[in-house]
Amino acid sequence: MIKDKVVVITGASSGIGEATAKLLAKNGAKVVLGARRENRLQAIVDDIKKAGGQAAYKVTDVRDAKEVSDLVSLAKSEFGGLDVIFNNAGIMPSSPISALHTEEWNNMIDINIKGVLNGVAAVMPDFVKNKQGHIITTSSVAGIKSFAGAGVYGATKFAVRNLMEVIRMESAQEGTNIRTTTLYPAAINTELLHTITDADTKKNMNAFYEQVGISPEAIARVVNFAVDQPADVNVNEFTIYPTKQM
Repeated sequence: MIKDKVVVITGASSGIGEATAKLLAKNGAKVVLGARRENRLQAIVDDIKKAGGQAAYKVTDVRDAKEVSDLVSLAKSEFGGLDVIFNNAGIMPSSPISALHTEEWNNMIDINIKGVLNGVAAVMPDFVKNKQGHIITTSSVAGIKSFAGAGVYGATKFAVRNLMEVIRMESAQEGTNIRTTTLYPAAINTELLHTITDADTKKNMNAFYEQVGISPEAIARVVNFAVDQPADVNVNEFTIYPTKQM
């Protein structure tokens, strides 16, 4: 049941986050959006409200634990509680390891891993106390298979995969009823490619996505399905490929 569920979404200013926010709000959820670009957040919230939905936003850098905590606090103060967090913020400045783009490595670790951990930490006390809650996180197909040119990116996404499965197992063990859903998108047309600075990698990835990429609404529909499940059902992993992608 989606209606009236309160859902926090990070990385909500475009792509998968934006598409998910609009779909969930259309189906009656109360969505709270976090990202770094205020103008984009404001525009999306305005669109949702004009369509009759309920939404709020807060400028949020997921690398900052306090900012993520404040985003969760906004959800509770604005809508009276929290049911779901969608840890969707991520970057993909892929490159060969030998190129030694070490600053980009650190940024991926800070956003793709620590940003998810900050989201988990922000909701865990309430979810444990209430003995319910749903943590959804965007990993990648690079989190279940290895790709040359995406070593560090893939490493961050493998880490997310492990983290989410352990949360699911520990929740069952501890009786806290916290559900987890991990998404493994393949070629989805979002702004991720804009974060690539390595010239050859960018050229090859752009050409590949132009051939097979599909819209972020595909992932939004999967999130919608996961949120809509009853409390005793945990649909914990989804791999989403374009039909054309090998």
